[in-house]
Amino acid sequence: METYSLKLRAMRLLITFIVFVLVIGACKRAEEVAPDIGLQFYSLRNEFKKDIPATLEMINNWGIEIIEGGETYGMELDQFADLVKEHNLQVVSVGASVEQLKDSLPIVVQRAKAFDATYVMCPWIPHEGDNFTIENVNYALEIFNAAGEKLTAEGLQLVYHPHGYEFRPYQEGNLFDYMVTNSDFFDFEMDVYWFTHGGVDPLSYLNKYPDQFKLLHLKDMQQGVQGNDTGHEDVETNVVLGSGVIDIASLVQRAREIGIEYMFIEDESSRAVDQIPQSLDFISSLR
Repeated sequence: METYSLKLRAMRLLITFIVFVLVIGACKRAEEVAPDIGLQFYSLRNEFKKDIPATLEMINNWGIEIIEGGETYGMELDQFADLVKEHNLQVVSVGASVEQLKDSLPIVVQRAKAFDATYVMCPWIPHEGDNFTIENVNYALEIFNAAGEKLTAEGLQLVYHPHGYEFRPYQEGNLFDYMVTNSDFFDFEMDVYWFTHGGVDPLSYLNKYPDQFKLLHLKDMQQGVQGNDTGHEDVETNVVLGSGVIDIASLVQRAREIGIEYMFIEDESSRAVDQIPQSLDFISSLR
């Protein structure tokens, strides 16, 4: 009986120690996560579908405070926004489709203001299959500039998130260059994975257009991936930041030099829960 009691006491001490180590580790990471480093909620889409509060708590434990999102995962907008704020998370950027910017802009504004967001991000220009042309670009430009002007009046800033098909040749440059030249009322969010995948050097584009990029997606690419201009790839090619082919360290440094406000880790792979803390550790090591 005495032996059993000693074993039980030792087990309790061990559990207490493990919990202490985990809490200290979470607090240490919370102190190390830079205020310009956030998370794209989409990384945890599968976890949100299972347990929203537990997923928000996990983000807290990682020390992250800045969020890009907008989906409510089945909850009412105000209810979800309040729950996010209760977890001391600040959604600074919400997503919107081209169709929503064109036909439902008041709803976009309502969603952004429910989260007290600053940015509205559009991630995709509709096009048929792999056929992306100047006509698609001009269609989007008309919507982006019209919506961007109205969003500016509401205290919001529109940014477009390229996926790689924009780097197809056009005139003396490419379709993306044409977009920048004609972006009167919107700016851009760079996803370093999709720039690389689309065949261009993201660092060279930060240098070429230092005033046009307001936000950044940090996402690394597995060795051996052959990019293309489709905007599609296997999500499992997303790897821990610093372990793939993209020079994340140089990009983070340059982004800070030119004053990019927020950089969001986005990990679309099935390993996101395991990889995001490792990516945070890598980013922390750069300071």
